[in-house]
Amino acid sequence: MSTELITANHASGLAAAMAGRANRTARGFGSGIYPITPQTECVELLSSLDIEKGHVVKVESEHSAMAVCMGFSLSGARSFTASSSNGLAYMVENVYAAAFFRLPIVMMAVNRTLGPPWNIWADHGDGMMLRDTGWIQFYCEDNQEVFDTILLAFHLGEDARLLLPVLVCQDSFVLSHTLMETDVPDQEVVDAYLPTMNLPHMVTDRPRTFGGLDFPHETEVHRRQLAEAMDRVPAVYAEVQDAFERAFGRRPADPVVPYRMEDAEVVVISMGTLGATARTAVDRLRDQGIRAGSLRVRMFRPFPAEPLRQLLAGARHIAVIDRDLSPGLGGVLWSELKTFYDGDAVVQNYMMGLGGGDVRPEHLVQVVEDVTRRDQATTPQILEVA
Repeated sequence: MSTELITANHASGLAAAMAGRANRTARGFGSGIYPITPQTECVELLSSLDIEKGHVVKVESEHSAMAVCMGFSLSGARSFTASSSNGLAYMVENVYAAAFFRLPIVMMAVNRTLGPPWNIWADHGDGMMLRDTGWIQFYCEDNQEVFDTILLAFHLGEDARLLLPVLVCQDSFVLSHTLMETDVPDQEVVDAYLPTMNLPHMVTDRPRTFGGLDFPHETEVHRRQLAEAMDRVPAVYAEVQDAFERAFGRRPADPVVPYRMEDAEVVVISMGTLGATARTAVDRLRDQGIRAGSLRVRMFRPFPAEPLRQLLAGARHIAVIDRDLSPGLGGVLWSELKTFYDGDAVVQNYMMGLGGGDVRPEHLVQVVEDVTRRDQATTPQILEVA
């Protein structure tokens, strides 16, 4: 193992290449790529690396990039791509198709504001746009987590009990272009960790039909199978965590990451890099005698309802921080939490850092001060922090 000073973009590309090499004794690796700021450095690195029995295809659009990945995956190859923002929007038809075909493609998304007006900074709205597509979704806090999650995503999605694609998200520029020390394992260790891909319905010399017409009942069956596979993800993920820890000596984070929650009465819930900011704010609040804690939602799909419900059992006030906006509703993370949460705490939504505004610990301290003054929640609040 070596320690490399790399960006999260390069961590993604390097992890994908190592996962691709690990499938060289089977049907290899294939990727369709198209650049978009701030994801471009990932696919530039990927296309420059030597991947035995691997092909990286440069195409004319994001829609085609996912189509190429679908073709590789249907042939039994391990497949990866990356995109961001409006590129994900242009790709969305095939994002759905990949899940409905039950193809365990891994995609890295650099979360960037959708436009116009054009904005290249961090916003979770592009990932939230894909929440109903049937993809497992992770939101990462740092470069090491990005690298590790790309590797484990192949193990998870290719499990025969799931056969689901996986979206691994990172915040634009906060991670994608920031250098951090990242532990990179030897290829032999990755080879031992990742089983070769074995897609049960891959293309062989036996005739098969893909993408034909479903009648209503057939569609009902397929959607139920997809939902049941998603329901199995938490149990399979726990096994993948165990295998990863045995192979690499560190354990990937749980679907929900708690911090100082043992006696917390006021809780800040967030995703992505805001999780680190929340921990700093919690430490400051604890120094003031406030029993604060934080929860970082790492796995957004399937939504970790039961872990959140258990962790929030003692809370009296909950501040849900969304770096996204669903117009006419509020923040997506808040709305999903409210669907499952049945406790007595005041649950207030704060949308912050939209379009890449710099959310600092003092902003979250102010949020906690606001939510603890409330005896009931009001409409979701958009806070300008830029």
